[in-house]
Amino acid sequence: MNIRSLTRGDGVVIGAAVVLLIASFLGLYSIDGVSSSQIPSAWSSGPVMLGVILAGIIGAALIVVARGLPQVPKVAGLDLGQFGVAFTVFAAWSALGNIFDPAGGLDNIGNGGSGSGFSAGTGLILALIATLVMAAAAIATPLVPALQATLVPAPKPVTPLPYGAQPPGGYGYPGAPAPQPYGAQPQPGQPFGQQPPAATQGAPAPAPAAAQPAPADFSPFWFAVPVTRPLFGEDGAPTPIAELAPGTWYLAVEQRGAQLVAQTQDGRRGVLQDTSGIQRG
Repeated sequence: MNIRSLTRGDGVVIGAAVVLLIASFLGLYSIDGVSSSQIPSAWSSGPVMLGVILAGIIGAALIVVARGLPQVPKVAGLDLGQFGVAFTVFAAWSALGNIFDPAGGLDNIGNGGSGSGFSAGTGLILALIATLVMAAAAIATPLVPALQATLVPAPKPVTPLPYGAQPPGGYGYPGAPAPQPYGAQPQPGQPFGQQPPAATQGAPAPAPAAAQPAPADFSPFWFAVPVTRPLFGEDGAPTPIAELAPGTWYLAVEQRGAQLVAQTQDGRRGVLQDTSGIQRG
């Protein structure tokens, strides 16, 4: 059953069915001089339970099931939804009759009739309101565009992360809390634009130069590499200390000219010499 196929009208029908169920536990009558705790509910009256409460709830269930099924089964040439509408109308009609004559057959016994102090109770009144709303929504849904709108909107499409990056939920994705001690947060922006001299993967790192101060406006950001690239130590050693793989987000904590100081998920820091084509988070 596809709940996304339900409409606002179906939502009204479901809500009315819930109210109808609540009404079944309330008093049927109001009798002068009798406490409400002594008044029976619909569960003590077969005609009200069958003709109002169950008829309305069954009708609502048929309407909802018919809407959610990919192919609606038919009985005697009518689909389940049409049967459901008929049940709701019948429930409303029965509830109206009980409002007009809450005492039922007691009118013909002894001191029954208008002088007996019988009147419709909270349960009957609420049941009438619920069944009327239910029947009106069931009939009007195919006719009123506002009621035909989907009850549960479709989820917004998720923008795919670059290079098959891992989804949010842990370390190593844009938006995650930056590890200490940096406390950095991902920054919006365009792909890193500075293009360094071409560097061959695994090639020895050049001799360390004097550390260049990071730009005053630099803010740490998340990035991903398009291909596997080596991460060299900050001491300038020619042997890479790690490899940055596509599909994983890394944190750039410092910029040194055309190079970046990056931190891996396990906390290791190193210099990424080739920053061409990286994707910022």
